[in-house]
Amino acid sequence: MKLPENAIIAPAKLNRYLLVWRAADDKSKFLAQSGYGPENWQQLEADLRHQILPRDAVPTNEPNRFGDVYEIRGDLIGPNGTVLSVRTFWMIEHETGVVKFITLYPDRES
Repeated sequence: MKLPENAIIAPAKLNRYLLVWRAADDKSKFLAQSGYGPENWQQLEADLRHQILPRDAVPTNEPNRFGDVYEIRGDLIGPNGTVLSVRTFWMIEHETGVVKFITLYPDRES
């Protein structure tokens, strides 16, 4: 299944969470390997939208009272050309039908 290209990717999810160092479950070091940082969060948004979102989304078995959760796996080519294998998660809200980006993890299986 393809998710719509106008899915919402909240800026705060990128510039206040994924690209900021955290003591637990940090993803900023992983993303920095490819040249992403707080100063170019817009590039990460564009790359997620153009490199990952067009791929097939697979429903997860994770129950969620707010919506249906989908996973999209793929390679993300960052600003410095380094390729990162990622797992991204997206949700289609039950109430509104709006598609939203939830989070990103390194894909350790690929």
